[in-house]
Amino acid sequence: MSWLTKIRDSFGKARESLSAVTAMGRAKRPITDEFWDEFEEALILADVGMPTIQKILDGLKTVQRQEAWKTSDQVVARFRKDVERFLVFEQSALALAPSPAIVLIVGVNGSGKTTTIGKLATRFRKAGKSVLLVAGDTFRAAAAEQLGIWAERSGAQLVRGAEGADPAAVVFDGVRAGIARNVDIILIDTAGRLQNKTNLMAELEKMRRVIEREAGAPPAETLLVLDGTTGQNALSQAKLFHAVAPISGVVITKLDSTAKGGVLIGVVDQLEVPIKLVGVGEKAEDLRDFDPLGFVSALFDA
Repeated sequence: MSWLTKIRDSFGKARESLSAVTAMGRAKRPITDEFWDEFEEALILADVGMPTIQKILDGLKTVQRQEAWKTSDQVVARFRKDVERFLVFEQSALALAPSPAIVLIVGVNGSGKTTTIGKLATRFRKAGKSVLLVAGDTFRAAAAEQLGIWAERSGAQLVRGAEGADPAAVVFDGVRAGIARNVDIILIDTAGRLQNKTNLMAELEKMRRVIEREAGAPPAETLLVLDGTTGQNALSQAKLFHAVAPISGVVITKLDSTAKGGVLIGVVDQLEVPIKLVGVGEKAEDLRDFDPLGFVSALFDA
């Protein structure tokens, strides 16, 4: 099954809502208050998020007045073009230089963070890269065990500490080991607890300081993993992590489930960082590079 087909199949609610927008365009209705109300409702149902929706509506209404648009097809055509342009970033590919490229992975427990690391390890190993996994989530024994399984499957190396060990100390050991072994890529898992924002912030900030001190530079990438099925909850998580550890890109997982696709638009708007990868299935190869134009087509086209 192709990436586009999987996306089409997964975004049931969002596709239905945004297909309603497309239908409004085809109908070439007069631009009335009723039209704007229905347009807003469709975006709400697609889980775009109110702050982003307000920006979209304000922008479209301004252009409508300037261009003297008369019918709904003009609004919808501009909206789709704006979304396509909005989701495309110049730096959308993973930054994997210089060596070792250190990739810090953050996200709440259950978002698919550790699985994403395993899939990335598999991808890089198949590309002939040497990879070291660092089990920086020392609060959950299962996380290190799961990472160990992925290391064995992919042929990556692994550094882990004892359960409950200082996460920054494990990161220190991992970065030192990666440099000494001359590996190409270091993938670092982190704790995903959100119960205590202060502790989470302190842990992640400490990890970043350790990385920068030992490697001489901040992480090449800090990727936030978000569960695509959680809608606006994903956006609130994104804001929290972005405040703690500046995010360079987002990974959206579980798009093979009941994903709320409109939230991808909201995440990019609120964080102003690209979506770099999407997970559309359980297999390692189901972690794909994000294709903005394919995503827009999957959401809008019937």
